[in-house]
Amino acid sequence: MSGTSLGGQRAAVTNKKRHGADFYKCIGARGGRNGSTGGFASTVIGKDGLTGSERARLVGAKGGRIGRRGKQVKKEVI
Repeated sequence: MSGTSLGGQRAAVTNKKRHGADFYKCIGARGGRNGSTGGFASTVIGKDGLTGSERARLVGAKGGRIGRRGKQVKKEVI
């Protein structure tokens, strides 16, 4: 029953039984410790001399140029 809400509830019960009642608290804390408030929301100037929003703009433009869709071909109307 993977991928259903009932399967998720059963998996949560199993995880708590195997790893302790504070299983989700521990993995959430581990993820929080890994964060360093960087990324695209950062206003700190990075090693490349850009802030996060400037970097996001450049990366997004690069992704837009490498789009998977081909050039649009105009169809002639008869």
